[in-house]
Amino acid sequence: MKRIMIMLLIACSAINTISADSTATPQKKAKSVIQSLEGIIAFYAKEGSQTLSVTKNPETGLIESSERIAPFTCEKENLWTIPIGFSEDEPLSYQYMHLLPGNAELFNLKVVTNNGKKSKDVRIRTNTKQEMWFMCCKNPDNPQLRDAYAIVWEETKDKNVAGTVFIITSLRPDIFEKNMSSAGLLSENKNTFTIDGRVGYDLTDSLYVVYMADTAEELNNVRDSDFVAYMPVVNKRFSFSVQLDKPKVGRIRTVMPDGSLCQLWTNLDFVPGETYRITTHNGYYDEDRDYEQRVGRYSGKSLLNDLQRRGIDDQTVTVVDEVPEEFRVVETTPSKPWRQTLPQHQLAQLKLKAELVKMDMENIKLKYQAIGEIMSGFRNHDRIMLLFDQILEKNKELDKKYQEVIKLAKKMCIPAEEMPGLYKEILQFYTEQNKALNDAFKDSITHGKATRKLQEYVTKQTEKYINEMEKSLQ
Repeated sequence: MKRIMIMLLIACSAINTISADSTATPQKKAKSVIQSLEGIIAFYAKEGSQTLSVTKNPETGLIESSERIAPFTCEKENLWTIPIGFSEDEPLSYQYMHLLPGNAELFNLKVVTNNGKKSKDVRIRTNTKQEMWFMCCKNPDNPQLRDAYAIVWEETKDKNVAGTVFIITSLRPDIFEKNMSSAGLLSENKNTFTIDGRVGYDLTDSLYVVYMADTAEELNNVRDSDFVAYMPVVNKRFSFSVQLDKPKVGRIRTVMPDGSLCQLWTNLDFVPGETYRITTHNGYYDEDRDYEQRVGRYSGKSLLNDLQRRGIDDQTVTVVDEVPEEFRVVETTPSKPWRQTLPQHQLAQLKLKAELVKMDMENIKLKYQAIGEIMSGFRNHDRIMLLFDQILEKNKELDKKYQEVIKLAKKMCIPAEEMPGLYKEILQFYTEQNKALNDAFKDSITHGKATRKLQEYVTKQTEKYINEMEKSLQ
């Protein structure tokens, strides 16, 4: 009972925000995120481990930075308000990131104080096992300040999660670092390079990948599968950050709806301590002119070669008569797993399609979690029906993407004995949904047309994939 009451209290602010009238005046602060994080701190923060520090300008007495850092432990299901809160407040942000476990990107937050003369890096995501939600917003009271909100967690041996909440206000680095750079006063430890991206009105891109190399020659030779990170698009925005000890070169490439990689790409100079602001369009992009003139292709400091600087490689696909060694099909042998026999460009395409499937599955799971909490709390029937409608549409998208994975695997000559494994994952996912729907239907609050349509669809899909698996066995 105590655990249920705690979850209801945490849920209170998030559900109220979601159910609010969409015509209301836009909020100035990230209220959903703040309330979600405060709830985690209030009920699950480790006693005596929370830190709070405030820095004021010695001359004006105004706050320049405040840091609240709180380690916590809890059951993973108690974090359900986090994705809802961050998604709700995303329009207020100018930097937004969600990294899943397995992503190779680590993340530090730059905190600037003392009128821009001092700064430090706060370590946020410290290992690849952590899931991270992060966003930065302009402070509504002082345009020179930035409010940053983050939470990271990873699973523990007892199947719970351990993590840390960060609520940090500081001077905006994009304002003060530019001033200090022109004055030659920046310290040498400013080593974070960031891509701050926007998707143009003429595109519907949902995922990008990032490549990185030390030299232009190495960048020219990267294989399709050599990307270092994914950049999911959330509300037309995407981002990437990396710690660098020296300038490097990089590439942004679009993942097409079918999971293949676009034949066009964008090469950039990756410079420590800098942020590249880019807006992508259909066949071109809006460059960060200030960046390019200071440290990029127009500065005389660029590491990109002449062809790359002129963008020729962005427009040209090389055709060769002889298939290069790395693209030749390798015969499958009993001692070598099928995936390892694939050429690099095929392996990359398969990995990207699988990532798109994974993203849809995670989205559906979050919606089921939200329904469960509404049933235990405010019991809003209309909100539950809306979520069931959204789950149905997302399942239809998932089916199309999963069929593309199966079609691609067959095209790549997957051995017959490995085909049942492809169907096992999707069947297990539908089984979990059937169980969730059966449990939910025991409560009259879930009864409605949307629920029945979803249950009929999931049942139909289960039968469909069982039949396909049986055919593959024959």
